[in-house]
Amino acid sequence: MTIEARGVVKTFGTFKALDNVDLKVANGELLALLGPSGSGKTTLLRIIAGLDWPDSGEILFDGENALERGVRERHVGFVFQHYALFRHMTVFENVAFGLRVKPRKIRKSEAQIRSKVSELLDLVQLDWLADRYPNQLSGGQRQRVALARALAIEPRILLLDEPFGALDAKVRKELRQWLRSLHNDLNVTSIFVTHDQEEALEVAHRVVVMDKGRIEQVGAPTEVYDNPATAFVHGFIGESITLPVEVSAGHVALNGRPLDITAEDAASGASTLFVRRHDMLIGPAGSGSLQGAVTHVRSFGPVQRAEVALAEGPTTIEIDAPRDRELKVGDLVGLKPRRYRIFAG
Repeated sequence: MTIEARGVVKTFGTFKALDNVDLKVANGELLALLGPSGSGKTTLLRIIAGLDWPDSGEILFDGENALERGVRERHVGFVFQHYALFRHMTVFENVAFGLRVKPRKIRKSEAQIRSKVSELLDLVQLDWLADRYPNQLSGGQRQRVALARALAIEPRILLLDEPFGALDAKVRKELRQWLRSLHNDLNVTSIFVTHDQEEALEVAHRVVVMDKGRIEQVGAPTEVYDNPATAFVHGFIGESITLPVEVSAGHVALNGRPLDITAEDAASGASTLFVRRHDMLIGPAGSGSLQGAVTHVRSFGPVQRAEVALAEGPTTIEIDAPRDRELKVGDLVGLKPRRYRIFAG
């Protein structure tokens, strides 16, 4: 099923949660809505689900007006961040709930319900926990029960609101891989909300970056990461070094000192230079565009992270370097951006 939002506006008092949002989601796509708290991503998800209504605009499912349908008529499976499982019901009965409350004329027989629930519990690898209660499960197991319950009603659309937000880092990573594999098997149009950039880039087919109720950029994970369209996207996705620079006639200067980089297509005036930490090349003192002294080094895995106090101004930046380029406190280094972007302001 395709989903389309056209000119969606939603306000809460004087706060504009969504500001003229346009978005198309392809059939079978796994799309991530990524942004900080208050960016509008959960509001958009709830409007698609039918849990909230826009002040203006349209929501279309396969080209038909979804706003004319109530939440039950939209056949949407919704997975909440905090699971919302029924504590007094077993895992089996939690998953069966959506099937049991359907109107009698369309409700499956008891044998069909039990067969469907067993199939879903096997799919999410929890068939051996069918008789347990939610308080007897781990966080990751409860999240998988919530997903099985959402899938039980055979939704045309699956919506997930911060599905792994309450879990620790290791479990989150395991469930991200599992969700991506599961989606490939189910091929149901899915949208998930997250503020975790790694989660969005690892799982989704496309990423929608939102801020202040607007869509900043839509694209494949590699496109959004490698070619951020705005300063906000560059700063939000990945860890960036930001430096205030001045652009004039195609030249770039930091605190009045010319830098050995091109201005690309940046207009003249006050601007900001964005560089990924791993894209800052390190050489001997006197080389590169920037000069500095290493003030702190810490290593983890194949990377060492160094703090460098720049000679060009009272600024300390953090850079990532491979372990084979050993850095020590007090080292004088030259730095040059390998890849960078310059945005006005």
